Amino acid sequence: MLALALSVSACASAPGAQRAKLLRVMSYNIQYGNEGLDSVIAVINAERPDIVGLQELDVHWSGRSRFVNQAELLSKGTGLAYRFARIYQLPATDSSGAPREFGVGILSRYPIVSFENHTITRLSTQEENPVPKPLPGFPEAVIDVNSRRVRVFNVHLDFRRDPEVRRRQVADVVAVMGNARMPTLLLGDLNARPDAPEIEPLFRHLRDTWSYADGPGLTGPARNPAGKIDYVLASRDFRVKKTWVSKVYASDHFPVVVDLQLTESLQ
Repeated sequence: MLALALSVSACASAPGAQRAKLLRVMSYNIQYGNEGLDSVIAVINAERPDIVGLQELDVHWSGRSRFVNQAELLSKGTGLAYRFARIYQLPATDSSGAPREFGVGILSRYPIVSFENHTITRLSTQEENPVPKPLPGFPEAVIDVNSRRVRVFNVHLDFRRDPEVRRRQVADVVAVMGNARMPTLLLGDLNARPDAPEIEPLFRHLRDTWSYADGPGLTGPARNPAGKIDYVLASRDFRVKKTWVSKVYASDHFPVVVDLQLTESLQ
């Protein structure tokens, strides 16, 4: 009976089975230096997303995360393919000789056809007296969803109270995305609430999938949620079936999860 149950479960989760063109998408800031990757993996596996945008990933970064490659470990723990997009790269300081990297990543149950790490304006946290300048860490993955190509972007906008850097980042994001000629998703921690003027241009190109009729969708800080700063934005190629916030304490953010129906066209 156990073998039969496992077989049925495996068939149900196969991309081409019951969920053809139905995508479950997650955006999750896992909190930098998080050593509790088992908890993060458990959260992701419990929700069974097809695509995940991860923010604040350490890759051999420092002792705060034991110099591990968090992107790779999360991929192995969830069984999802991954791509990592560095924001910062510094010389190695441990015996592995691997460069220290910090950035964002994308996990996918579907084949990743292509991947590019774009630059956007950033105010470095690794420099003294930084000035805004182009830095990497805005990934674009083209994913083959049952023979339909979907563009997936993942972004982590500036955290500072002054919105000026975020405003410049949003302009860069819009320029990189261009006009959506194929189904497009933007996942990320925008570090701004939905009514913040600096992120409004994003909503002219993509729509927020959160159903505000169901509540404010607060995502952080996890122990005392006070704001919605984590998003899944989608082009009009998707119908929103269901949205929710997983209220789990594996990070200082709650992940936001969305079920999307990929359609041929919307009238």
